[in-house]
Amino acid sequence: MDEKQLQLSGKDQWRVFKRLLTYLKPHKKVIALALFLLILTVLGDILGPFLIKVFMDDYLTPRNFPTGPIVGLALGYVFIQVGNVIVSYFQLLRFQEIALKIIQQMRIDVFSKVHTLGMRYFDKTPAGSIVSRVTNDTEAIKDMFVSVLVAFVQSGFLVIGVYIAMFILNVKLALVTIILLPILFFIITTYRKHSSIVYQDLRERLSQLNAKLAESLQGMTMIQAFRQEERLQDEFNDINDKHWNAGKRNIKLDSLLLRPAIDLVYALAIIMVLSYFGITSMNNVVEVGVIYAFVTYIDRFFEPINQVMQRLSIFQQAIVAASRVFKLLDENDLAPSQKNIASAKIEQGKIEFQNVTFSYDGKTNVLKNISFTAEPGQTVALVGHTGSGKSSIINLLMRFYEFEQGDIKVDGHSVKDFQTQEIREKVGLVLQDPFLFYGDIENNIRLHDQTMTEEEVKAAAEFVQANTFIEKLPDSYKHKVTERGSTFSSGQRQLVAFARTIATNPKVLVLDEATANIDTETEVAIQNSLENMRKGRTTIAIAHRLSTIADAELILVLHHGEIVERGTHQQLLNEKGLYHKMYLLQNGVVEDPA
Repeated sequence: MDEKQLQLSGKDQWRVFKRLLTYLKPHKKVIALALFLLILTVLGDILGPFLIKVFMDDYLTPRNFPTGPIVGLALGYVFIQVGNVIVSYFQLLRFQEIALKIIQQMRIDVFSKVHTLGMRYFDKTPAGSIVSRVTNDTEAIKDMFVSVLVAFVQSGFLVIGVYIAMFILNVKLALVTIILLPILFFIITTYRKHSSIVYQDLRERLSQLNAKLAESLQGMTMIQAFRQEERLQDEFNDINDKHWNAGKRNIKLDSLLLRPAIDLVYALAIIMVLSYFGITSMNNVVEVGVIYAFVTYIDRFFEPINQVMQRLSIFQQAIVAASRVFKLLDENDLAPSQKNIASAKIEQGKIEFQNVTFSYDGKTNVLKNISFTAEPGQTVALVGHTGSGKSSIINLLMRFYEFEQGDIKVDGHSVKDFQTQEIREKVGLVLQDPFLFYGDIENNIRLHDQTMTEEEVKAAAEFVQANTFIEKLPDSYKHKVTERGSTFSSGQRQLVAFARTIATNPKVLVLDEATANIDTETEVAIQNSLENMRKGRTTIAIAHRLSTIADAELILVLHHGEIVERGTHQQLLNEKGLYHKMYLLQNGVVEDPA
């Protein structure tokens, strides 16, 4: 990946950081308390060496040991140290609580955002990459709030306090040590510039690892069936090697610009301080306590700098991770918006497609001037070869994708006028590969709608004859469902999906080859149920087996995104066109060339 694409400029990093700080607003009072406690700990760190300086210069050097003052100094020193421990505990506890609450809210924001995105986004983004944003990236941000910000703030207060103490002790030497600040600033700036590239690459490789892992787990059956283990292993190893190389670059950068560089500057500072006192002592008496205090303050000055530098890598990772999270939060490829006109209700179920043209990528039209009408109670079947546009018609009717040309109307209103809830409640969808949620059968039918009674759940199952197999299970309707319902047969999963759809009593049924994965015996029962389900409901059905839609009032034959034939089953057979050829092919009849 190009380094220019990976690098976050200083301006970009500052923008991301300011946006992260907005998450602190709801916690102002707790932050104020934590900062007050932090200031107390800094005061303790500053006063401790000063008390020892007083003891050394006023009592130890002149060998003057009055009991009262010395005991007072000792008790004061002990009180400060014990108080620092107690105050530090509560201060860290408050900052940790704030950090965890911020990450909790951020994960809620990201998870909620994912559910508002349109299908276009999921078409182009691997699932593992999205998971990485919600888990790994937010975890990196949590580390920043937990350790980095506290260290930065504490270090800032401590550096200021140390310089004030040094100016009180010796103005000239304090002014000399200020020249260290530009050196430290140069190291930090250099590290920030180069590390952003490394961490962006590192996060991207981790995202790719998650995506490859998710793909492998979801397709394990196919991988093993077609002996693709070695290929997937090689692909995973390749990504893993790139992740390792990015991590190695990170370690090299940290090893050079973090502790070693700061230790070098620290050694320079000690040399400056001792040299100054050494030269000064030739002409004037130098107090031992002042030397001790200055050396201690230099150490206290560099310790937080070291902590900051050690945590700077975490900070950089967090900024890069946050930029990825915010990119997801700012994603504008949302699910189609609705006008939410209150008067728009689905009552009869009349569906009209009026010159609808649609493209997934904005370049190639998969639907071209599609027009047809499904009257209330009618069944309209969509047939055609793979890629002819059948599923696209359903996707637009269900508002999974936005269309720009033409219009789709239900009961005289554009589908854009309805509330999303109205469409989801009044239009029932059954897919070829039904998705079952982890839980039990009852909740998979009611979809956790607590207003639906057990009797209604059972009535829906009986209506589609799913009760036959459900009641034979050990716990009946409370029987556990594993992830995706993998322990049930395809036919059983489809029956549960039918029951789920009927339970909402929709006005419109949308069936995407709903009987494709059902055995012949089960299909007969389903066809009987479908006949009852279609009564009083408009049905749009995609069918590959033409025998299942022979009784449809209207059959649309699609080819390359266009309706090339339309009519009833018998009318289309009489036309001897594409539908006729498909019918003969499915029934094993070879046309006479003559």
